[in-house]
Amino acid sequence: MPPIGETLREARMRQGFDVADLEQRTKIRAKYLRALENEEWEALPGHTFVKTFLRTYAEQVGLDPHMLVEEYRMSHESEERDFAPLAGPPAALRRETRRDRRRPAAAARPGPPGRGPLIVLAVLAIVAFIFVLGLFGEDNPASDRAGDEPPKADPVAQPRERARARPRPTRPSGVTLRIAPSVPTYACVDNGVGTEVVFEGTLEEAETFRNRQIVRVNLGKRSVELQANGKPVEVTDSPETVGYEVTSDGAQEIVDGSRPCT
Repeated sequence: MPPIGETLREARMRQGFDVADLEQRTKIRAKYLRALENEEWEALPGHTFVKTFLRTYAEQVGLDPHMLVEEYRMSHESEERDFAPLAGPPAALRRETRRDRRRPAAAARPGPPGRGPLIVLAVLAIVAFIFVLGLFGEDNPASDRAGDEPPKADPVAQPRERARARPRPTRPSGVTLRIAPSVPTYACVDNGVGTEVVFEGTLEEAETFRNRQIVRVNLGKRSVELQANGKPVEVTDSPETVGYEVTSDGAQEIVDGSRPCT
């Protein structure tokens, strides 16, 4: 069988399409179409995207998409993993490590001198105050009678005390995104533009991602169920890619080119 890229290019030219025509028909960016024809697999965002692009391209130019996908899987998919581990530990773990390094130095600092005499003086002052209070209490019969009677409850203060004692419900902080794929689906997740990618790979089961302000996702297929902050997000089942940005206000679809890992 001829190379995949050559097969695609010849079929496109037979149909009389240029790359711009095919970009309009397939909704695949022109740089990815050229990468397919030149077999520049490293310029494409992962095996799942490559197979999706191959199917769409082949259907538009009259080729058998199954044959091309199988050829790619046998020739290239086993050569490298679909995603690489993230470089270095997360930022939160690095901050915890730095705090652990500072703790021994803080624990070794000696306390301020002269605390012992101050504590002794404070105890003596309290004992003297109690002694004087006892002397004045013995000379005041009214105080003794008042002490024998139990204090009367304030009917107005009791409801206020109970209201203050009642715990207030805590509001969940941050945003959450739950992804439940119905079939294995490529996903790339980050915490906003310019931040590190927190996950890139193939999701085969439900996964929940959390962050303080924002979570973004780029999905290789629409065959998923999404929940943003506990509320379902309507997603049409399709092999096309889709991206979402989740904030405290909910989920909003983001266009290709501004999604994670693109």
